[in-house]
Amino acid sequence: MLLSIENIALASGILLILIGLLGALTNKNIIRMIVAFSIFDTGVNILIVTFGYMPGRTAPIIDGAKVTAQNIAQVAIDPVPQALVLTAIVIGFGVTALMLVFALKMHEKRKSLDINDYTDLKW
Repeated sequence: MLLSIENIALASGILLILIGLLGALTNKNIIRMIVAFSIFDTGVNILIVTFGYMPGRTAPIIDGAKVTAQNIAQVAIDPVPQALVLTAIVIGFGVTALMLVFALKMHEKRKSLDINDYTDLKW
C-alpha cells in the first residue's frame, strides 16, 4: 500500500532532514540556522522511530493477556529506538538552548546575527 503510515513517516522524516539541511547551509542569520538545525534533528528522530516501527506489535509489557514471557519476542516491539529518540530529544533541547545562548552572547558583543560579520577566525 502506497500511503501506509510507514511510508508517510519515512517521507516526512526525509523531507524534514532536507529542509533543515538546506536551511542550515543557505541562511546567513544565526537564529535561522539554529531553527534549521532543530528541524533537521526532528527529521532524524522521526526516521529513527519509523525504522523501529513494526506493524501489529504491542508494547513490551508482560500482562498475561496478550503478552506473556513465552511470546514476547513475537508480539512485542523493541523499545530501544523509542528510548534513543527520547534521549535524542533531551540532548537536542540542550544543544539548541546552548546554541541560542551563544547567539545571544554573539549579538550582545557585535550587535549582529549575520554570520558574515564574524570573521575573527577566517584566514
